[in-house]
Amino acid sequence: MTDIRDPWLRSTDRWTDRSPAPPRAAPTAPSRSASTGPAAARAAARREARGRTPVPPRTGTGRGWDRWSQRLRVAVAVLSAVVVAVTGAVWSLYHDVTSGITTTNVITGGSSGGDQNILLVGVDSRTDAQGNPLPPEVLAQLRSGADSGVLNSDTIILVHVPADGGSATAFSIPRDSYVNIPGYRQDKINAAYPATKAEAASKLVADGVKDPKQIDQQSSATGRSALIRTVQDLTGLSVDHYAEVNLLGFYNLTNAIGGVDVCLKAPANDPLSGADFAAGPQTIAGADALAFVRQRHGLAGGDLSRIKRQQVFMAAVANKILSGGTLTDSDKLSALVGVVQQSVVIDSGWDVLSFARQASDIAAGKMDFLTIPTGGTEDNARGDVLAIDENEVRDFVARQTEPEPEPEPADAPAPAPVTADVGNGSGTTGLAAQVAGTLSQNGITPGTVGNAPDRVTSVVRYAGADGDAAARQVAGALGGIGVEQSDGVAPGRVQVLIGTDFDDGGAGATAASSSGPSGSAGASAASAPAAAPVAPPITAGGVPCID
Repeated sequence: MTDIRDPWLRSTDRWTDRSPAPPRAAPTAPSRSASTGPAAARAAARREARGRTPVPPRTGTGRGWDRWSQRLRVAVAVLSAVVVAVTGAVWSLYHDVTSGITTTNVITGGSSGGDQNILLVGVDSRTDAQGNPLPPEVLAQLRSGADSGVLNSDTIILVHVPADGGSATAFSIPRDSYVNIPGYRQDKINAAYPATKAEAASKLVADGVKDPKQIDQQSSATGRSALIRTVQDLTGLSVDHYAEVNLLGFYNLTNAIGGVDVCLKAPANDPLSGADFAAGPQTIAGADALAFVRQRHGLAGGDLSRIKRQQVFMAAVANKILSGGTLTDSDKLSALVGVVQQSVVIDSGWDVLSFARQASDIAAGKMDFLTIPTGGTEDNARGDVLAIDENEVRDFVARQTEPEPEPEPADAPAPAPVTADVGNGSGTTGLAAQVAGTLSQNGITPGTVGNAPDRVTSVVRYAGADGDAAARQVAGALGGIGVEQSDGVAPGRVQVLIGTDFDDGGAGATAASSSGPSGSAGASAASAPAAAPVAPPITAGGVPCID
C-alpha cells in the first residue's frame, strides 16, 4: 500500500519490498557511524521480519530538497486551512441569517431564476418580525406616537432585477393610489395589507383562536397576500419574492451600517415626523433616518416628495451595504444580521444567497428608482386619493422592464421633425416655457405653449395613427417621463402635459431657443428664460440633493 504521505516524502521513504534493493558494497574499513552490537542485530531482525531492507539515499537528494519539501507541505497545509475557514465562515453566516430570519408563506409559484420581481414593504408596526410588542422605551426612540391599533404600509416598492445582470429598476407606488384590492374593495393601496389583516384577525378570534402571536402571524400572512395580488394586478408583473421591514428595522439598519448619506436642497423642520435637518449633504442614522423617510408635511409634492425621500434613502442603503465595506466588516455585518433577524420578514421560498449573486451589479449603481404614473388628487369616500389608470401604469412598467428594441440600421432614414405642444398643469409659473426651451435645445419644435388643468403626473401624449416614436423622443429629452396614446392629440403632433412631479432641477441645456413659435397663451419659446432641464433619475450610485 502506498504511504498516505505521498508525494511529499523523500524517495528513500517510498522504497517498498516490491522494488529490489540495490546491492550493498562491502565495507573496506570500519565506519564510525556503523551500528554494531546487540542493538544493531535487533534492528536488522525487525527489518527482516517486515520484509524491508535499508537503502542508500538517491543521488540528487539532500538538505536543499528537504527544505523545499517541508515548505511545500506547510504551504499546502496553510492553504487548506484557509479554504476550510473561509468556506465555513460563509456558510456559517448564511446559516445564521437564514435560520434566524422570520419567513412567511405568501408566494405561490415564485421564480428561482430568470427575471426577479421583489416587493419591498415598509410597515408602521409596533411589533417586531416575530409579532412581539415593542417595549415603550423603544417606541419612544422611534418617535412613533400613539398606537392607533392600525398597521400602515407606508412604503411600497416593486424591484425588477433582470436575469441578464442589467440595471435593476425600483417602482415606487404612492400609498394613496386608488386601486382595486382583490376580495376587498376599491381603496387606497396602503389599505390592502391592514384592512385584510384586520378582517382575518377577527375571523380567527371568532373561530376560537386565543394566542395573540398566532393571530398576528396568520392574519399578517393574509394581509401580505392581499397586497401582493393588488400590486400584481396594478403593475402587470408577477411578484417572485416579498420582503417587509418594520419601524424598528429602519431605525436599527442605519445604526448597524454607520449611517447613510443624503442631501437636502433646503432645511427641513417638521414636528409631526420629527424631521429637523440642515440643508446640504449629511449622514443620518437611527431616529433621524426614520424621520427622513416619513416626512411629507411641508414638502412641495406632499406624499410624492416623501416617495423621493424613500428612494434616495433606499439607494443610499444599497450603496452603503454593497459597496461601502459593510459585508467585509465583521462588526457591521454581525449587527446587520441582528437587524435582519429582528425586523425583516421574507417569503419562505427565497434563496437570498442566490439572489445576492444575481443582484451584485446593484453595488455599481445599476439601479434606477421611478414612481408609477398617477393622475390628480381626488376627494371621495376614502379621503384624499391619487387617481390611477391601471392601463397607463402597466404600459409604463412594461416599457421599463421589457428588453430594449433592436437599434435601427445605420442607413435608416432620419426621423421626421417633431412638433410638441406644451401644457403646464403643475401650478409652477413659467414652467411650460422652460420645458419648451429644453425641447428646442434637443431639436424638437415647440408648438403651442400654455397652461393645462392641474395634474400630478407628467406625460407625453400621441395620436394612435402616428405611433409612439415621436412621443418617446420627446419623453427622452425630458428625462424619461411616461408616454400614452390619446384621441385628443392632433395627427403629426405630440402633447406634453407637465404635472407636479416634474423636476426642473439638474444639469443640461442652459438656454431656450430663439426661434420657437408663439404659444396660444402669449408665451413663446423665443421669450422663455434659461431652461432648467430635467434632473437625472435617482440611482444606487451618488447622492442627489432633493427637497
